Amino acid sequence: MNITTVTGFDQFKSSVTDPATGKSRVDLILSCVDNYEARITINQVCLELQQAWMESGVSEDAVSGHIQTILPGQTACFQCVPPLVVASGIDERTLKREGVCAASLPTTMGIIAGMLVQNTLKYLLQFGSVSHYLGYNSLKDFFPTMDIKPNTTCSNSLCVQAQQEYQERINSPEAHAAAAAAADVAAAAAKHVGPLHEDNEWGIEVMTDDSNGSSNATRGTESSDAAAANAAFGSNDSAGGNDASLPEGLMFSLPTAGVDADVLQQEAVQPTAASLDELTDMLSGLSK
Repeated sequence: MNITTVTGFDQFKSSVTDPATGKSRVDLILSCVDNYEARITINQVCLELQQAWMESGVSEDAVSGHIQTILPGQTACFQCVPPLVVASGIDERTLKREGVCAASLPTTMGIIAGMLVQNTLKYLLQFGSVSHYLGYNSLKDFFPTMDIKPNTTCSNSLCVQAQQEYQERINSPEAHAAAAAAADVAAAAAKHVGPLHEDNEWGIEVMTDDSNGSSNATRGTESSDAAAANAAFGSNDSAGGNDASLPEGLMFSLPTAGVDADVLQQEAVQPTAASLDELTDMLSGLSK
């Protein structure tokens, strides 16, 4: 069926229209046609029925392609941003040589088809982020994505009318009330969210940084094991020759409790006025 003819247009439109309501009887239309005229036909039918559809295509050299989600009034229709060739007034049919087919690369076509199906599943099953435009360049492995806004001066009057109706819907008091109610529900649900893990087998605690360097307010009391370790190692034992207390949570690596202070003083590194060269000579003498 050639949908670009008057008869084909009527047949295509009737195939997706519910006779009882006069509205679309499908959830989504997928376009896989290979010329501009067929895309314009699908675009016109979807505008008349206010039907969402996804357009796809592969370039003449078969090394790039794209998919585009078109929601009447919400995103750009196919005539809002026409291809450069069409916008320049060039007849698409003059670009094809007689008897020469466009390049065909199954890998590119397979990738574009997969992108189209994946986007369809996300749209119908309502998960993830539905791409309004997703391209593919096989030469550079580049996947550009963007949102194409509708053109307020679109040449199709049905598109301009759909834009106005969409703006009226999203700015209506009912829409604002529904958005506020949804926000309240989300906020209430967030308050009742429990901890991710009910069990705390390892006794992990969350502490905040204190400007004074102390975490007593959030830490609570030390465990008995930590207190015993501090006592055993004498972290604040002035008899060990360490009068300055360490920050909370740190302890001395060597035990000081029970060790004679004079012995520690004798074994400690003493300050010296020797120069670096003298210290180097002393170190060399030790190895002889």
